[in-house]
Amino acid sequence: MTDRVRAGHFWGLSFKLIAVITGVILLVEIAVFFPSLANFRAGWLDDRLRVGGVAVRVFDAVPDVMDLPLEITEPVLQSAGALAIVYRREGQSDLISLDAATMPAVAHTADMRDRNPFKLIADAVDTLIFGGGRTLRIVGVPPGAGDVVVEVIMPESPLRADMIDYASNIAALSLIIAGVTAFVIYVFAEWLLIGPIRRLTGAVLAFGQNPENGTLIIVPDENRKDEIGVLEREFSQTQEELFTMLRQRRHLADLGLAVSKINHDLRNMLTSAQLLSDQVATLDDPKVQRLAPRLVNTLDKAIEFAQSVLDYGRQQSRAPKPVPVDLRALGAEASVAAGLAAHPYIAFDNRVPDNLVVTVDPDHFARAFINIFKNAREALEAAGDAIAAPMVSFSAERSEATLRLTLADNGPGLPPRAKENLFVAFKGSARSGGTGLGLAIARELVEANGGTIALADVERGTAFVIELPLKSMG
Repeated sequence: MTDRVRAGHFWGLSFKLIAVITGVILLVEIAVFFPSLANFRAGWLDDRLRVGGVAVRVFDAVPDVMDLPLEITEPVLQSAGALAIVYRREGQSDLISLDAATMPAVAHTADMRDRNPFKLIADAVDTLIFGGGRTLRIVGVPPGAGDVVVEVIMPESPLRADMIDYASNIAALSLIIAGVTAFVIYVFAEWLLIGPIRRLTGAVLAFGQNPENGTLIIVPDENRKDEIGVLEREFSQTQEELFTMLRQRRHLADLGLAVSKINHDLRNMLTSAQLLSDQVATLDDPKVQRLAPRLVNTLDKAIEFAQSVLDYGRQQSRAPKPVPVDLRALGAEASVAAGLAAHPYIAFDNRVPDNLVVTVDPDHFARAFINIFKNAREALEAAGDAIAAPMVSFSAERSEATLRLTLADNGPGLPPRAKENLFVAFKGSARSGGTGLGLAIARELVEANGGTIALADVERGTAFVIELPLKSMG
């Protein structure tokens, strides 16, 4: 049991829980990552535009000078990391650069006047992937510059390098947050949920291997009022009931074996007594002639009772094996086995339509039919001349949901005592000395095939109704 629990531990609830939590947190971090990266890029570019705004104010401070001295332009350009700064105002453009000859012919434009979130995210991804060797042209209106449009010309590689550093830090932080969160939730879930479930799983496996060991019955936590606590208490109660039932079954099995042995010896003794009674019946003594038939009849009943008990004890319960069966033919075969076919004065009326096929276990239903037909034959034989035209019938009627089978006779019917204990072994017999096992066995066999059997309310005789769901039909 322990090996089975450990074998599934890696792919158990603990591993799945921590993997799912970590994955969900990382997905959330990814959803947040791209907008955050776009904001970082926008802020970085805005800082360069602010430097461009400072250059505009410097240029405005010396309007009479056509070319700014190198001592002024170089620090401004270096602080922005720019090759050149262009500003436009009222249709005029001015350029601040160290060497106009170094200006690139083509540049990738980043217009910061367009703040559409999706465009910012797309531009950030573009910079991160393709921004290694391009020249960047940043266009925007810096704060405090009025209506001046500033363009900062610079390599894009510094922006990309800073974005990579930022992305690396965010990724590391995301992994740390995901790991810590998953661990905290895992510890909590392990204590509250997974641990008790693992305990229950181990208890189920151990008890399944040895259900007669009372020490393996789980002791529930009475302080838990949630679903786990209810499950523990209900499972513990089920274990106790199963433990008690198994012990009772063993006792009943031992008792049944003893009864079977006693019954076997008793049958042998009764058989010997029957042989002696047959010899006594040949004597000429009038008293013997008068008492011998009664003695023989009593011994026959005793032997039949002993034999039926032995047969019932030897019955093996097996699962049904349904196959398509011709119902009319099955009823005819059962009538032969029950002694109805070619009976001297009892008629058998098979009213089942030809080619009516039902998917059931043929052996199960043959035994059930035989038991019912046999009871009907014995009842009609016992009634004798009281029934003018004794008959046993077998019919079938199909409705929307079920197939209804009726096995009936026109005999004297069942006494009230038999109806009260119908289908109960050793109690439901309608005749003196009977065991009542035939109907008990018939009910077990019919119910095993998904059907029901019941006594029908008829004016004369006895009728049993078997109902099968249509899904059982072929």
